[in-house]
Formats: sequence, C-alpha cells, structure tokens
Amino acid sequence: MAAKKTIPELKHLDHVLVSEVAIKKRIKALAEKINRAYRGQDLTVIAIVNGALIFAADLLRQLRTPLRLDCLRATSYHSGTQAGGKPVIVDNLKLDITGQKVLLVDDILDTGNTLFAVRELLLAKGAASVRTCVLLDKKARRSVPFEAEYVGFVIPDEFVVGYGLDFNERYRNLPCIGVLKPKYYAPKT
Repeated sequence: MAAKKTIPELKHLDHVLVSEVAIKKRIKALAEKINRAYRGQDLTVIAIVNGALIFAADLLRQLRTPLRLDCLRATSYHSGTQAGGKPVIVDNLKLDITGQKVLLVDDILDTGNTLFAVRELLLAKGAASVRTCVLLDKKARRSVPFEAEYVGFVIPDEFVVGYGLDFNERYRNLPCIGVLKPKYYAPKT
C-alpha cells in the first residue's frame, strides 16, 4: 500500500473551507453551464494571472466549445491581505478581441474593483460581450455593483489561500481552499 501524500503547508491552515473533491465537482458543473451558454459559438477566454491560473486550466479542460486563450495581470492587492485602492492592470493581451464573446476568468470576486475595471477594458477593446466566471465570491467585501455570471462558491469574509490564491506568493499549490491561520499573515505585535 502506498503512503498517503501529505502537503506540509496544510498545517498553516486554520481549516479547509472548500475541499479538493468539492472544487472538482463544482468546476465540472460550471463548465456544463458555460458549454450550454456557448454551444456552437467561438469563445475567447481571458484569465487573470497568477491567481486564476489553476482554476482556468481545470475549467478549460472541461469546455467543449472552440476557444482562444489569453491572460492579463491585474491586482487590487498592492500589499497586505486586503484588496484596496485602484486596480493595477497590465494590459498584455496578445489576441484581438474585437467582436469576440469573452469569458473573463478569475480566482476570486472580492471588492469587485478589479473585475469591473478589466471588464470595462475588454469592452473598450471591442469585445462583443464579456461574462465573468470566478471560483470564489466574497460578497461581504463588494464595493462596486458587480456580479459574476458563473460562480463556484460564495464564501465568508475570511482570508483564503490555495488552488491559485496566495499570501505573498505562497500556498497557490494547495489542492483545496483553506483559511490561513492569522499567525502566518497578521503583523507581529
């Protein structure tokens, strides 16, 4: 019998919020909704990296519509653990999205500032439509009126890591979504 694989960073979690099994099941359900919505149509997927990288990869493997993929960088987390301030968008799209149906994929919808700004950028670049798919939706932190069309999980206002989400670029590789113990990110007093 093989030894059970352990992930040392799991000890840094206060608790697991969403299990690896639940994530896989939900991604399959989201992909089915997207497949129905775009059946017989071309689709351009824009993933916001680094956070959406893992989610987008798993989602794309489930999509059956012809698609093109591009990525851009955008963040509202300039430092620390709270989204705030004006989002910084590094517009490095390589694809022409003029007249295209775009699916914007991100790891988390928090304040809404970043996704709102990116959606406006894509529409300004001539996208025919922009729908949004997020793994996590933290409604308690919303500061602009923005809702995603496709949502994996609605979560409470806790600091989460794993499955692409990070704290100082760590924990992205965790196979689940967990709440990080405050001692690993709270300032020392």
